[in-house]
Amino acid sequence: MKAVHCIEWGGPQQLLLVDVPVPQPRLGEIRIRVRAAGVNFPDALIIQRKYQVQPSLPFIPGTEVAGTVDTVGEGVRQVKHGDRVVAFVGLGGFAEYVCVPAAQVAALPDNVSDEVAAAFTLTYATSHHALIDRAQLKSRETLLVLGAGGGVGLAAVQIAKLIGARVIAAASTDEKLAAAHAAGADALINYSQLELREAIKTITDGKGVDVIYDPVGGAYTEPALRSIAWRGRLLVVGFANGVIPQIPANLLLVKGASAIGVFWGEFARREPAANQMLMASLFDWLSQGRLAPKVSQIYALADTPKALEALLHRRVVGKLVIKP
Repeated sequence: MKAVHCIEWGGPQQLLLVDVPVPQPRLGEIRIRVRAAGVNFPDALIIQRKYQVQPSLPFIPGTEVAGTVDTVGEGVRQVKHGDRVVAFVGLGGFAEYVCVPAAQVAALPDNVSDEVAAAFTLTYATSHHALIDRAQLKSRETLLVLGAGGGVGLAAVQIAKLIGARVIAAASTDEKLAAAHAAGADALINYSQLELREAIKTITDGKGVDVIYDPVGGAYTEPALRSIAWRGRLLVVGFANGVIPQIPANLLLVKGASAIGVFWGEFARREPAANQMLMASLFDWLSQGRLAPKVSQIYALADTPKALEALLHRRVVGKLVIKP
């Protein structure tokens, strides 16, 4: 089969398209014929040896896929050959076939395309886990979303609006903010043009925000944290900026605030039953049209490096998808 291989640490340009043996499912696993694979920041970080959890070389990157069950391993009862599924695989997604534990897959509704499903799993599950489970965001609370034009940012905007929260979207370009506004954001901040803290103060009449959704990190975390309301919650989602911020602990103290880590992949592994309920809720909303993933571009498998370069250079609105 064709697969994208990382054989040395570095940028996307060092990835190779190679022929490798088709993987065989082990006990409790299934093999998926990949129809579409989502492109995510962890994919770009892991090949540079910058992610929290690193595999050994060589490996196939790619964290989430949608496709058809091709082969069922021993002990698997919940899915069968030919079922359409979506899965968080962690590694191996940028290939024609991938094996994954059956517990990590979800059935794909008939009215959801492979491309939309591949753009859905990681971003929406991360945002659902962050906002509902970790932050316990409530109706009428105010949420600040940093990086609001990206995949997880847009997902956070949409889910927060379903909950009934007020959403302030912050992003680096007007194009990304337009996408956030279309997703339901109530107020917009272009932090390449405005000072973030002052803009938040103006929008909230000095009250601050109840929850901060931060997948960006870098220089934006501290001014956002300085704008947090009493008993506010900072959600540490990721570091798309490339810099892990150092949070001044005194800011948490004086606001009675909390910094909360969000690692949906580990949550899904440790709490599979809870994750299955989460995914069921998300797919119900998706099939009802209440959530709308934005797929901005589709790439061939051979063009995976181009997709990752676009992601790293922050040229992407919504999600990119690979079609093997």
